[in-house]
Amino acid sequence: MRIALLGGTGDIGEGLAVRWGRDTDHELLVGSRDPEKARAAAESYVAAVADAGGDATVKGFDNAMAADRADVVVLAVPPYHVADTVEAVESTLDADDVVVTPAAGMKREDDGFHYHPPSAGSVTALVRDAVPDEVPVVGAFHNLAAGRLADLSQELGIDTLVVADDDDAAATVSRLAEEIEGLRALSAGGLSNAAEVESLTPLLINVATNNDDLHDLGVRFD
Repeated sequence: MRIALLGGTGDIGEGLAVRWGRDTDHELLVGSRDPEKARAAAESYVAAVADAGGDATVKGFDNAMAADRADVVVLAVPPYHVADTVEAVESTLDADDVVVTPAAGMKREDDGFHYHPPSAGSVTALVRDAVPDEVPVVGAFHNLAAGRLADLSQELGIDTLVVADDDDAAATVSRLAEEIEGLRALSAGGLSNAAEVESLTPLLINVATNNDDLHDLGVRFD
């Protein structure tokens, strides 16, 4: 399977790329507005996986080309870039693709981080409204600490919550998530539940910030 990580030169893109690169044989396509930056990031991810004893296939392209070649398209961009990114690649998407969004809207104030969804109600809903109607959207990977993902010496042992209205798309993304060693995918229902899932992200950041021994915090539901 080909997985595109649009905005894949950022923190969450790096974390997912090196984990999938080490733990699977999927072809990973790093996307960026700057293809040279994407190619440089792809080379660094291959090197990181090699240092961990793996052999990854990672290539760099501009976002539109990465999306066009992929089966699963992960919008690894900040929430305020989601709409522009979708608009830039919309013509490359069709019903055979799955679009995944891990973004959560937040704002930082003096007392910490707070959930700050767009007018659509959640970033996932914003993506659903932006992509073509026939393209399934899945919300996943919202609550993963990027630093923990990118550090291949760290064991995960954590969960990711998956929201989707399309059962087949949800199954595909859940399977991809669980191919990452130590990551478990749990269904949180349909896309209408995305706000509840996304709002966990600022909570986890606040807990990690205020407790020295909980850096790069994750969650496990037992």
